[in-house]
Amino acid sequence: MTLTPFSFVTPPRIHVEWDGARRLGELLGERFSARRALLVTDQGLIAAGLIAPVQASLAEAGFVVALFSDVVADPPEAVVEACVAVARDHGADIVIGLGGGSSLDIAKLAAVQVQSTQPLAEMYGIDKVAGARVPMALIPTTAGTGSEVTNISIITTGETTKMGVVSAQLYADFVLLDAALTLGLPAVHTAATGIDAMVHAIEAYTSKFRKNPLSDALAREALRLLSASLIAACTDGTDRTARENMLLGAMLAGQAFSNAPVAAVHALAYPLGGHYHLPHGLTNALMLGPVLRFNAKVAAPLYAELADVVGAPGTGDAEARSAQFVAFMQQLMDDSGAPRRLRDVGVTDNSLAMLARDAMKQTRLLVNNPVEVTEEDALELYREAY
Repeated sequence: MTLTPFSFVTPPRIHVEWDGARRLGELLGERFSARRALLVTDQGLIAAGLIAPVQASLAEAGFVVALFSDVVADPPEAVVEACVAVARDHGADIVIGLGGGSSLDIAKLAAVQVQSTQPLAEMYGIDKVAGARVPMALIPTTAGTGSEVTNISIITTGETTKMGVVSAQLYADFVLLDAALTLGLPAVHTAATGIDAMVHAIEAYTSKFRKNPLSDALAREALRLLSASLIAACTDGTDRTARENMLLGAMLAGQAFSNAPVAAVHALAYPLGGHYHLPHGLTNALMLGPVLRFNAKVAAPLYAELADVVGAPGTGDAEARSAQFVAFMQQLMDDSGAPRRLRDVGVTDNSLAMLARDAMKQTRLLVNNPVEVTEEDALELYREAY
């Protein structure tokens, strides 16, 4: 059987080290000549005491650091603009993103825009970014988005809308995975971000057009690590092995879906985040069960393979194993403690039709789904999740 042509892209350097952030200056100093650094993060991490040791390490290695800590969840364009202004004022020649997916997404755009005159509005879409960027290092503090290894940045563009910048320039030069940074993550956030990462792996594995042997291998290993470690990480937030496995799994899932894009779960999750300001990982978790069942009529052979990856109990043909995989994922999400119904997080039933209409705008994602999703289908999926 001949291979379908494919390309696979990921950051050139990924370093994994427990407590590695405490020697970030040394790690970056030996790889980059740049020394005027912009550090992008959020106020919560400063309050948690995670940023001061990083700043000290950078200073000790000769970096002159400007701090931008005004990142918020679902960051609007104004946050990008404010961050870029700080970068330009500082004359930043390297950008470091340290935090959750929002901080990493802002860092990516700051690295692109600090020396560019291209307006942000012209960057939305696929491969619209012009020109080069300054060097960029990304350090995640949640095991979920995989943003540290993707070429995607998601920005809130209106009251209820988000848009994505997808471009090769958004791949980092250096990624540090330091699971010690995830130790303080509360159980509910651990659950939501962990399920988010599993969604990335599952959707990459069933992506309609660009799934390939490399993305498949990464998605399988990501799902194996994440499914085996999620409950342990939620139950005991100090479990080092579980935290390391979750962070590694989230990164592998990020590599997978950056090359084999996500689909209907994300398409239906985005309107929930836009209208109800719910965390991205949580909205993915809420929509995963219904979309898995909807896609099973086509994706059953692939779900059957994933049933073996996660060790779902049961036997039988592809259809039986597919159903067992969906049941396993449902049980895992129930056991994690994450909210399970739309009604539990404040979504009203009279908004479901509006959400379905908005989901149809996510054509970049829906095209990757193994089964075509109509507006009527989307409404039924929201009803099932309600």
